[in-house]
Amino acid sequence: MLTAEPELPITPDDLARRRELKLIALQGIPEVELGSDLPRLLTAAVEHNGLRLESDDVVVIAQKIVSKSEGRSVRLATVKPSPRALELARIADKDPRLVELMLSESREVLRAKTGVLILEHRLGFVMANAGIDQSNVPGSDGEEIALLLPSDPDESARRIRAGLRSACGCDVGVVINDSFGRAWRNGVTGVAIGVAGIPALVDLRGSTDREGRMLRVTQVAAADELAAAASLVMGQADEGTPAVLARGFPYARRESAARELVRPHAEDLFR
Repeated sequence: MLTAEPELPITPDDLARRRELKLIALQGIPEVELGSDLPRLLTAAVEHNGLRLESDDVVVIAQKIVSKSEGRSVRLATVKPSPRALELARIADKDPRLVELMLSESREVLRAKTGVLILEHRLGFVMANAGIDQSNVPGSDGEEIALLLPSDPDESARRIRAGLRSACGCDVGVVINDSFGRAWRNGVTGVAIGVAGIPALVDLRGSTDREGRMLRVTQVAAADELAAAASLVMGQADEGTPAVLARGFPYARRESAARELVRPHAEDLFR
């Protein structure tokens, strides 16, 4: 007869080595409008969910509510397409007014084909449609509205972090996430476009693996990993949970910015 091996007690060292990341989608955030106080809304949502913010927590926030609060919405009726926008709209089969907004937010058009415009955003992100979106962006009386990315997502993250610190008295990190597609991979995933209070990029070069070999190229996109994980519980459609509380982020805290994640042109081997 087989007998089970006795279970060994968990030692303090075991607990110190254990890593656990907890993600909680924050229910109860109302529709965000121009001028909404996001730190106040987020603090209220944390309390609504029976929680309290703690130092070293990270709040992951959907780009959409940041853009709404900052007034980054545009009425399409006010947009006049340029000849270049009209040309690209014919190629991509898109609304010329949306294409004009994409051009105004971008440095360069990288690809244009039916249904697809890939651009380098003015912030350095390479993305579809320059991050301009119309989903979950209500307009009055059927008016068509488009939502742009925040003007400076890193500054937005710093401002929200300062507001949360003032409201709760603890030092939390902030990540603003958006959904990106990726070259050579199907589907979208959460990506950090604004970061404050946690490392966007963790450089492991010079450290060693378990066999003692030195790591020479390993850099971890830690903020992107957290954004992608939070997207699993945040949702991508009609869930109505645009913020996630993350507890247990495993890397040492430091001041940072999402621009660390943008590969410089000189190192770009793929364009």
